[in-house]
Amino acid sequence: MSAKTDAVFKRFSEIGIIPVVVLNDVKDAEPLGKALMEGGLPAAEVTFRTEAAEESIRIMAEKFPDMLVGAGTVLTIEQVDRAVAAGAKFIVAPGLDEEIVKYCLEKDIPVCPGTQTASEMMRAIKLGLTHVKFFPAENAGGLKMIKAVGAALTALKFMPTGGISASNVTEYLQSDKIFCCGGSWMVKGDMIKAGDFDAIKAKVAEAAQIVKDVRG
Repeated sequence: MSAKTDAVFKRFSEIGIIPVVVLNDVKDAEPLGKALMEGGLPAAEVTFRTEAAEESIRIMAEKFPDMLVGAGTVLTIEQVDRAVAAGAKFIVAPGLDEEIVKYCLEKDIPVCPGTQTASEMMRAIKLGLTHVKFFPAENAGGLKMIKAVGAALTALKFMPTGGISASNVTEYLQSDKIFCCGGSWMVKGDMIKAGDFDAIKAKVAEAAQIVKDVRG
């Protein structure tokens, strides 16, 4: 693992919960970034499945240089290039696409692909990865599954995403197999659409407090 990638994953671990953000309008990028920063989770995985994603990453990266901004739901190398050019500091994919992983490793771009099975995780290890996403976490067996496969695949740390909420994130964060969790409960689309960034900031602060309570 390169020094750059190591530094990014260290920050993931320090932040603890990475907000998974869907932005449909670029005007929401700056106020959302402000709410995340002030609430205590200075990170965003901006899903690359909307027209506004690329420009939103650019705005957040420029306005909040201390924020860990990356792209999620990345499905192609072309999207990797666009996201990184916009300022994304990391790439997250829903599954294990070896072409994307190899490309990111060659370019020294921190990448966290989705895995669900032991076979996918073994392929990730073979590619040289130490940190992977576990998706969709709750539907795929949750923490029990992570602990079961993690006991055998000791080289990997996991970022469970999918079904993570304020009610179960503590249990995940308590496991030494989890380097961070991905979640969207504090940045729900209806709150963003309504421009209720004060409510988002409050929920972000609650999530940040959970991390502090668990990890100090």
